[in-house]
Amino acid sequence: MKDANLFQLGIGLETGAHEEGSARGVKTADIVTVPSGLMADDRLDHFIHRDGVTFAGTHLIVEVIQGTGLDDEGRIQRAFREMVEACKATLLHIHTHKFSPQGVSGVAVLSESHISVHTWPEIGYGAFDIFMCGDAEPWRAVPILKNVFATDDVRVKELRRGECLFAQPEVAA
Repeated sequence: MKDANLFQLGIGLETGAHEEGSARGVKTADIVTVPSGLMADDRLDHFIHRDGVTFAGTHLIVEVIQGTGLDDEGRIQRAFREMVEACKATLLHIHTHKFSPQGVSGVAVLSESHISVHTWPEIGYGAFDIFMCGDAEPWRAVPILKNVFATDDVRVKELRRGECLFAQPEVAA
């Protein structure tokens, strides 16, 4: 039982993660200014480099308005799978929960992060959260949401997560 307790604490897990403050030969690229020990060169490939900006991932806050089928747990799971495939992401696990009398919450855990949802079918509203890093393309999920939930009213806000970690190159005036 002693080993199980260590497992719960995360000790002895061979994940490649290292305890906070362990330097392990950390170097940073010329265009990146990060807090000491935060980033090793071999981890920079997981970050996105677009339009001269480096950031951890694209986070879409998506609102499905006047959608249908938002109380259908199977439809939501199918939407998750279609979005994962279209976005070129890697699905690890889907978990959904159907509420009574109505509503569904769920998450698709991805290698690239996650897709989550909470629905209010009585008003045709679904609040989706799509966060992906690396080469995944989260914007490809939007047409799927329109199609699966039969609405043209899908509103999206994009956040570039982790952008604050990287100093952007100075632009000459």
